Amino acid sequence: MAIDYDKLMNFEIPDVEQDLTQRDTILYALSVGLGQNPTDADELRFVTEHGPLQALPSIATVLGYPGAWLLDPETGVDAAKRVHGEQGIIIHKPLPVEGKIVGKTRVAAIVDKGEGRGALLYVDKELRDFATGELLASAPSTIFLRGDGGFGGPSGPVKPAHRLPDRAPDTHLKLETRPEQALLYRLNGDYNPLHSDPAAAIAAGFDRPILHGLCTFGIVCHALVKVFGDSQPERLREMELRFSAPVLPGETISVEMWNDGSFQARVVERDAIVVSNGRSVFN
Repeated sequence: MAIDYDKLMNFEIPDVEQDLTQRDTILYALSVGLGQNPTDADELRFVTEHGPLQALPSIATVLGYPGAWLLDPETGVDAAKRVHGEQGIIIHKPLPVEGKIVGKTRVAAIVDKGEGRGALLYVDKELRDFATGELLASAPSTIFLRGDGGFGGPSGPVKPAHRLPDRAPDTHLKLETRPEQALLYRLNGDYNPLHSDPAAAIAAGFDRPILHGLCTFGIVCHALVKVFGDSQPERLREMELRFSAPVLPGETISVEMWNDGSFQARVVERDAIVVSNGRSVFN
């Protein structure tokens, strides 16, 4: 089934009401690697209630999660060939560590790159306070639909990628991932077997299960908050990046940062860029 542009643009994705608990907030932080040093007071504020507890801003990517709605055949998408291309967050208010929230997800735009070249699906998610309707965060993303080009949709506009400075990074921070990290991260709601089933990973062309892209996003967010925000999560206003290559659980991620808020990330063991065109804004 080919994409029907009007049908996909107006595809109804049900709102998700979520009763966020402190346990959810702690689990998320642990799943993206915080707490590996149990004496680090800055990290303990994200993984225990003694600090008091704070939310890592990247949790916005998993809150109000609409599930694998692209698997619905009514979308017309070849879901087996979809790739998470870009992810961002915009923080409008400091995120709560508990309470009832609503996730509202919609298709924002579709770009047809042409036959054999795929398509770009731009998706926006808003997180709102259930009681007041107040906007807490936005989480725009780009999905690359490798098998869906040439359906006759518009050829633009394409969101431009942030350009990194043409010089060496000003600083970097290395963060280790754990061999079982994907198995923990999936408890946030993404149970794609690519991240947990060796047979599924091999079928997809990988030697073993890979880390969720949004787990990498959370690891990078941790590094940015630590370096640019002095471990104060409320200082992060915006963050966006492009996924360049997968991370294997157990590898070391070096987040390379420029003083203007730009960043990229590479896997140390393979010297491979896994995140590119990163941009962040702090106050």
